[in-house]
Amino acid sequence: MSKNDRFVVRHPEGWAVKKAGADRASSIHDRQADAERTAKQTVSGLGGGEVRVQDRDGRWRDSDTVAPGNDPFPPRDRKH
Repeated sequence: MSKNDRFVVRHPEGWAVKKAGADRASSIHDRQADAERTAKQTVSGLGGGEVRVQDRDGRWRDSDTVAPGNDPFPPRDRKH
């Protein structure tokens, strides 16, 4: 697990973006899509990493590798 990895998890106020091992959320959003977009932007700015997304029941439903923001030859992700 990279120090740049972020997780999109259910929160009492909506959806939260959290860093591994953090007690508090980095940000809280009304929509899961907004939280996922913020997590990907954060990870890209930090040099790349992994974004994992939970479903409403707390199970991991998706994982996406985010390349560094300035990578001239990014890997081709066939899933997205």
